[in-house]
Amino acid sequence: MPDAQLTSNRNPNMNTKEKFVITISREIGSGGHTIGCELARKLGIRFYDKELINELMQRFNLTAEQIEKLKAQKKGWLSDFINKLSPAPNANLLIDADGPYTRSGGIEVTTDDIYKAEVEIINALAEESSCVFAGRSGFFVLKDHPNKFDIFITAPKESRIARVMIKQRLSKEEAQDLVEAIDKSRESFVKRYTGQSRYDLRNYDLCLDVGAFPDLDKAVDHILDIIRSTEH
Repeated sequence: MPDAQLTSNRNPNMNTKEKFVITISREIGSGGHTIGCELARKLGIRFYDKELINELMQRFNLTAEQIEKLKAQKKGWLSDFINKLSPAPNANLLIDADGPYTRSGGIEVTTDDIYKAEVEIINALAEESSCVFAGRSGFFVLKDHPNKFDIFITAPKESRIARVMIKQRLSKEEAQDLVEAIDKSRESFVKRYTGQSRYDLRNYDLCLDVGAFPDLDKAVDHILDIIRSTEH
């Protein structure tokens, strides 16, 4: 990704007065997860990421087959599950933005069946209420959502490595290896399940280099200003 702030030419026209979705795609160490949490908090809406979706699937046995049965039984089938897991709005579901990735070593283990269930859950969550999604190819999974804003968060590689060193308590060499492994893993995941590159700027309404901002709060405020400028 270029080390510059970019906006796409898709001319988004999102309305936050109606049910809407914001998707966050990000590079590890860019602070994208934290930005997604803070966006959700300031907008007063839910925040969802891989860890919460996985917990939903595991706790309530939400396989693709089970989801199909639940959908046939009840229109708002996911409401009870998600309310048991986390009352809305809650933008602080995880303590740290990039922490969970070291536990898996950056290796994507999603199977086709699991991905299918994830897609069902993501679409159902987007139907339930306005929300922010981090990762999981949200820009593609929710491509048909009528009121959506897609964001890609990047940062200079050195600053990403430095952030991972601090957050994960790693040496520079370890952090660099982790950043490179997860960059590769995420790109492979997106290409496998969407047939697209996560680095294709045409997938997003806004591509933001947070290295251009003094802190992540300023980046969040900038994103909010851009989103509000698209209101119709």
